[in-house]
Amino acid sequence: METYLRVTFDSEGASPSEIAARLQTLGFVPTQGNYDFVYDWQGTASHDQVLDLSDELTRRLRGYRVLFEIETV
Repeated sequence: METYLRVTFDSEGASPSEIAARLQTLGFVPTQGNYDFVYDWQGTASHDQVLDLSDELTRRLRGYRVLFEIETV
């Protein structure tokens, strides 16, 4: 499974490079196309694992004035 992440930046918030660095510490890898980053679960992830990752994204990005959207397939 993979979790795809799309990030929307605010000009009053953190720089894209700073956000990218924070996301990479969580295991997200930059990608091209409809999404900005991808997280490879290296197998199947449970619903709770996806929620835990989403919660951690929220904690790590809080205060940086960015929005995010995820899709796990």
